[in-house]
Amino acid sequence: MPTKYNPELTGNARQLRKNMTAEERQLWYQYLRTYPVKFYRQRAMGHYIVDFFCAKAKLVVELDGSQHYDEAGLAYDRARTAYLESLGLAVLRIPNDEIWKNLRGVCEAIDEAVARPLHRP
Repeated sequence: MPTKYNPELTGNARQLRKNMTAEERQLWYQYLRTYPVKFYRQRAMGHYIVDFFCAKAKLVVELDGSQHYDEAGLAYDRARTAYLESLGLAVLRIPNDEIWKNLRGVCEAIDEAVARPLHRP
């Protein structure tokens, strides 16, 4: 099951929860913390730690900073997304600057992704 913690990453995930980025904190405290469907922060999945995870919707929300847009970051994210999708999860990638410029739009995109009746394995 993809929601089970990888024991090797549990400590790292805990540390990342304590030291969230400003964008992660903004999205968590302004929206996801009280979302009607449970979201988890910094969840270990396989060899990765995802930013936010909703088990009920089989949805991963990733906030992407500038390091995600160089050649190496894009390649890493493609592999990471392919792995998560192989688990039957949808991945919603959001650029960090959208949190500050259009939080309402980000929240609407998350609402749509949660409500989307996808037939995921």
